[in-house]
Amino acid sequence: MSLRVLVVDDDPNVCEIAKLYLEKQQAEVIPMSNGAEALDYLMNSSADLVILDLMMPGMDGLTMCREIRKGSTVPIIMLTAKASEYDRILGLDLGADDYITKPFSPSELVSRVNSLMRRVEFDKNRYNHEKLEFSCLTIDVTSRSILVCGDNVKITPKEFDLLYLLAREPGRVFSREKILNVIWGYDRYVNDRTVDVHIKWLREKLRCNNNEYAYLHTVHKIGYKFEVHPG
Repeated sequence: MSLRVLVVDDDPNVCEIAKLYLEKQQAEVIPMSNGAEALDYLMNSSADLVILDLMMPGMDGLTMCREIRKGSTVPIIMLTAKASEYDRILGLDLGADDYITKPFSPSELVSRVNSLMRRVEFDKNRYNHEKLEFSCLTIDVTSRSILVCGDNVKITPKEFDLLYLLAREPGRVFSREKILNVIWGYDRYVNDRTVDVHIKWLREKLRCNNNEYAYLHTVHKIGYKFEVHPG
């Protein structure tokens, strides 16, 4: 591991533990306790990964995550004492790549960091500069954006990853379990409902000309596939 990791948590013990164990993996760790200051640092410097606490005074983790995603695709792991499904989905939908609930073991944190960075590097090497074009739909991997009937449609990072996973292999059926493993890794707090909710949101965003084309199709009792069908 050769990374610059920004750790943002108002608990000094968490920052100290993260620094100790990640530095053993040859990472450079920048610990910070204030969300606004950390955001300013990130906008004026660089980091390969952000580990971000959900609950902080001042600018909380969700707000910081939202602000980061306005101009950066840096991988984000959220830390939180909250374990509700709503908070997990909200954090992931705002752009977090992974989620760890406190208390956590240092070895789990290191494992999550390694796993996330392997996925990021794999996607970067395999799919960089690719563009997929279908009837009324363009998926641009470089800019991580989509055009629907020529209009740029706002899409979250997880929605983009899900759409791209299905669209790069039209006709292939992906089980919910497969989608969960690829898009959300081994996050034990994410379940089938998360996939269904993200598919629902994507279908709304892919509508064009009174549903002229349908792209995301349910395969009963299995999962989903991407195919271009007239609506």
